[in-house]
Amino acid sequence: MTVDEMRRQRDVASGKGGLTMTVDEMRRELQRRLKRNRFAHSIGVANTAVKLAKRFGVDADKAYIAGLLHDCAREFENDELPAQARLRGIEINDVERAMPLLLHAYVSAHMIREIYGVDDAEIAQAIYRHTVGAPDMTPLDKIIYFADMIEPNRNYPGVEDLRALAETADLDEIILTAFSETIAFVLQKNSLIHPSTVAARNFLLLSK
Repeated sequence: MTVDEMRRQRDVASGKGGLTMTVDEMRRELQRRLKRNRFAHSIGVANTAVKLAKRFGVDADKAYIAGLLHDCAREFENDELPAQARLRGIEINDVERAMPLLLHAYVSAHMIREIYGVDDAEIAQAIYRHTVGAPDMTPLDKIIYFADMIEPNRNYPGVEDLRALAETADLDEIILTAFSETIAFVLQKNSLIHPSTVAARNFLLLSK
C-alpha cells in the first residue's frame, strides 16, 4: 500500500470529508456491482485522476474517489437509467431521452451517497459533470472529465496525443481540446450533441 493509500484509509476511517466507508470498502462494493471491464475502467480513471490532481494542485483524495465512483450507475442497463433518474428527481431533456446512457453521470452523483457513503458536494459535482461537461467547471470537474478520456484502458485514434497533452498543457487548454475532440467525434457519427458540452466549450473560449 502506498503512502497516499494509507492516508486515504486513515482519513476515511475518521470520517474526514464526509465519508462513511473506507476506500477499500468502496472498491469492493463497486467491484461487486460492475462488470469486470467497467470496474477496470473505474480504477484506471481513479489512478489517472490522481496523477492529474497532483500536477494541477487539486485534492488527490477527492480526485481518486470521484474517479473510482464516476461510473457507479453503470450497474444499470441503458434502458433502466431513465427510471433511476426519475426516482431521484433528475430532469431529463430531449437529448438525454434519446441517449439515456448520458443519465448515468447524474444517477452516479446521487448513488455515491446512497451506496458508497460519500457526502461531498465537490465529488458529486465532478461525477455529475463528467460525461457532458458544464460551463464554469472546477479543476476537479475538468480532471475527472479528462481522466475518463485518457485512462490506460482507453484505445482510440488520438488518445496518445491527448495523453501527451496532459503532460504539457495547462488545464484549460486540456479541457478545451477534450471538448473539441468530443464534439468532432459526435459530428462524425452524425449524432446529437448535448447542449451542456457546447455551452462548456463556449464558456472556455469566451473566458480567454
